[in-house]
Amino acid sequence: MWLVFFREARPDAPPWPGRHALALIDAVGWPLAWIAFASHLPARGGLVGGFIVALACLCAATRAWRAMCQNHRYFFTTWRWGKPVVWLLALGLLLKLALAVG
Repeated sequence: MWLVFFREARPDAPPWPGRHALALIDAVGWPLAWIAFASHLPARGGLVGGFIVALACLCAATRAWRAMCQNHRYFFTTWRWGKPVVWLLALGLLLKLALAVG
């Protein structure tokens, strides 16, 4: 038996001043971070490093297109991944303070 579940489409993002510029920075910044990571692999990463760079360039182009031309459908990656990282950093800081005091 084959079951297919459809998710409801996310609502459009609300427009606000400066959204296009910040979306473009967010869209291109993350793939640039991937390229920076790939350039620090040992021996330039060989085939894997080249694949990461090519994939990052493709992702940057598609994300930049969505950020500029379909801005209502672009959702910020920094906001999505930044919240859990900040929570983990805060938890680590609290644990460090608890061990220093106790």
